[in-house]
Amino acid sequence: MKQCLVLFWGVLGLLLSNQILAQDSNWSFYKEYFLTPQGRIVDTGNNDISHSEGQGYGLILALHNNDKKAFAQIWEWSKRHLGRHDLPLFCWKYDPNTIPHVVDKNDASDGDLLIAWALLEAGKQWGDVNYTNASKLIRSAIFEHLVVDFGGYYLILPGVRGFAHKDYVEINLAYWVMPALQAFASQDGGEWQRVIDSGKELLQKSQFGVDKLPTDWIRVTKGGKVMPSPNRAPRFGFDAVRIPLYFYLAGMSKVPSLQSIKQFWQTQKGHEPAWINVLSGAKSSYLASQGVKAIIALVSDQPIPARLDKKVFYYSASLFLLSRMANESR
Repeated sequence: MKQCLVLFWGVLGLLLSNQILAQDSNWSFYKEYFLTPQGRIVDTGNNDISHSEGQGYGLILALHNNDKKAFAQIWEWSKRHLGRHDLPLFCWKYDPNTIPHVVDKNDASDGDLLIAWALLEAGKQWGDVNYTNASKLIRSAIFEHLVVDFGGYYLILPGVRGFAHKDYVEINLAYWVMPALQAFASQDGGEWQRVIDSGKELLQKSQFGVDKLPTDWIRVTKGGKVMPSPNRAPRFGFDAVRIPLYFYLAGMSKVPSLQSIKQFWQTQKGHEPAWINVLSGAKSSYLASQGVKAIIALVSDQPIPARLDKKVFYYSASLFLLSRMANESR
């Protein structure tokens, strides 16, 4: 009996250590292929540009892996190369192939949210007041310049410039980074909760087409009507696939409006398209990436593979690691 117990605990220990090694190797792989020594996260599927979203993902993943060195490198690069001079927000795109590297000074609110969230949690985890104070400045700027009371909702503008109009606002529900918003609500009070509640309500009203799926880009009118944006292809695609991921990261997996997304993926099992036009039903000719398949596994209560594919691009790798992170926190 004693020998059996020793064997049992030995096997269990080996399984757990293998799981930890798999997680560590994924992060090591991510750093090797997508993080430069200077702290830039490289979008290998998009001409090696960098953007505030990617820097935010890098910060969150470094924090999750308790990697202080990588976190500091990513944060310093982000401040130096993407930090705006007029507001404590971040330019959305850095292109190493152009001079200057930053042409468009506009921000992307999902990147701002991710960075502010990472800094808030890093300040708590590592007791670093510099991270705590930086997060506070960014959060204040986000709420002042990117959150608008419009059409009966508290909307997150995708950027400071170009999305708010007299009679409508263009939004992207994948910019509602729910775990970040939850952390801000806990830290700063109830106004952030109104943003969360609006996001949940907007998702419920964004069930378009036969499959009742949200589109990447959505228009909200002054009267509160919600529709696919006429300015973009009405796709459930590369942006909207992140919506359930963010809800799961926030521990909000039971939100009823996520069911239509789960049901759609179940009907496509084994042949999940990278995108679908929610109005025409047309689908991409290629299948979802490993990262999207990890999200599908997450919401379907299926196992997520232990290791990244070595041929994966930055975006897919980020979604994969974040899906594993969400799965670990359940």
